[in-house]
Amino acid sequence: MAKTVAVLAYDGMTSFETAIVTEVFALRWPELDLGEDWYEVRICAERPGPVPVLGGAELLVRHGLDVLAEARTVVIPSVADVHAEPAPAVIAALRLASSRGARIVSICSGVFVLAAAGLLDGLRATTHWRYTDLLQRRHPAIQVDPRPLYIDNDRILTSAGCAAGLDLCIHLLRKDFGAELANAVARRLVIPPHRDGGQAQYIESPVAAQPGDDRIGESIAWALSHLTEPISVRVLAERARMSERSYLRHFARTVGASPITWLIARRVQASLPLLESTDTPIEQVAAAVGFATAVTFRHHFTAALRTSPSAYRRTFRATD
Repeated sequence: MAKTVAVLAYDGMTSFETAIVTEVFALRWPELDLGEDWYEVRICAERPGPVPVLGGAELLVRHGLDVLAEARTVVIPSVADVHAEPAPAVIAALRLASSRGARIVSICSGVFVLAAAGLLDGLRATTHWRYTDLLQRRHPAIQVDPRPLYIDNDRILTSAGCAAGLDLCIHLLRKDFGAELANAVARRLVIPPHRDGGQAQYIESPVAAQPGDDRIGESIAWALSHLTEPISVRVLAERARMSERSYLRHFARTVGASPITWLIARRVQASLPLLESTDTPIEQVAAAVGFATAVTFRHHFTAALRTSPSAYRRTFRATD
C-alpha cells in the first residue's frame, strides 16, 4: 500500500521545509530500486488554491485538509507565528489523522500545532532551541528536551530547527524501508545518514578557523583513519605539533567540542554501518571502532543515540 505523506502549506510560509519533504519522499531516482510501495506526497492547505510563500512566489495547492486527515504520515512545518493559535480546522484535521493511526511529524516550530492539538501531552518533544522555553511554559504537560535534532515517539515525531527536518525525514525513511535504502538516499542528497550530536552545538555562533588551525584538520584526518588505535589528547597534540594545552584550546574553537568528546562521537558513528549491515558480535564491533571494551561502547552508544547497539541493530538492520 502506498505510503501517503501530507504536508501542510499556509500563507507566508517558507518553501524550504516543504521542499525537504518532497525531496526525500516524492523523488524517484532511477538508480534506486524504490519499488511500487514508495511514498505519495500530497501538499495540503486549509483552503486549496494559490498559497503565497516567502519570496513573492505562489504555491498552487490542490488538496485540502480532508486529504491531510486521511494520510499515513502528516508533516507540519514551521508556523508563521509561534504566539498565534493554530486554525481550528487544522487542529481538527490533525486530531482526526491521529485517531486514524497516522504518524504525525513536526519540523521546527510546527511543534506548537501538535501541542495545541494535545498530541504531545506526556511525551518528549523538541523544537528549535529558541522556542524550547516558550513551548515548556505554554504546554507544561510536554517533556521538552532542547538537546536532540529529533525525537521519535513512534507515531509522534518532532524535530529541531528547519534543517533538522531533513535528519528526521531520513530517519523516517530508514524506519520504513531499512538502512540500506536510507543510506543510499542520504548519499544521493550528499548528507550524512546520521548527523552527530544535538542542536546544542548550534546555539552559539561557531568561530571561524584560523589559518594555523590546519594542523587541527590534519590531526582529525589522521584520527579518522586510525580509529581502532588508542588515541589520547597527547597523541593528537603531537600529530598537530602543539602542546596539549594549546591543542585543546584550538580544537574546541575549531570543532566546538573537546577532542575526546569528538572522538567518541566519531567511533559511535563508525559503528553504525557494522550494526546495520553485518552480524558482527557487539564485542567485535566495539573493538573495530576503537572502544576498549563492549561495556564502554554500549555506554557511549546509548548516551549518544538513546538506544543500545543491539536495539539499534534490530531496528535498522538492512534486509536483502
